Amino acid sequence: MEVLNSRMILRPRDHQRVVSFYRDVLGLAVSREFPGGTVFFLGQGFLEVSGEGEDGPSPDQVLWMQVRDLRAEFDRLAERVTVLAAPERKPWGLDEAWITDPDGVRIVLVEVPADHPIRRDTRGD
Repeated sequence: MEVLNSRMILRPRDHQRVVSFYRDVLGLAVSREFPGGTVFFLGQGFLEVSGEGEDGPSPDQVLWMQVRDLRAEFDRLAERVTVLAAPERKPWGLDEAWITDPDGVRIVLVEVPADHPIRRDTRGD
């Protein structure tokens, strides 16, 4: 399979509130808008907020967002979002903080430390 593009689609209960969260609180840039939907740039992918949902998010779904400076982003957001967990180093070596969007979608903010294996070329090891 050759994947040319990808995105996660959210069906919010309160469309405008969720769009405002991703645009104004998190500061994601808008890729495009269309009647009933907004697509945000999300690193190398996209996040689409469109339509309307009824049941809310599954607790099994998580939006993973890598950031350059976890502490700075967490401090900027802490008073404006629901915090599930403050930044901490996890046993797998990533620094993570957990928040939610207005519908309860869990978002993990991740910083990859400079000495983490993801940052090294291990082909010569």
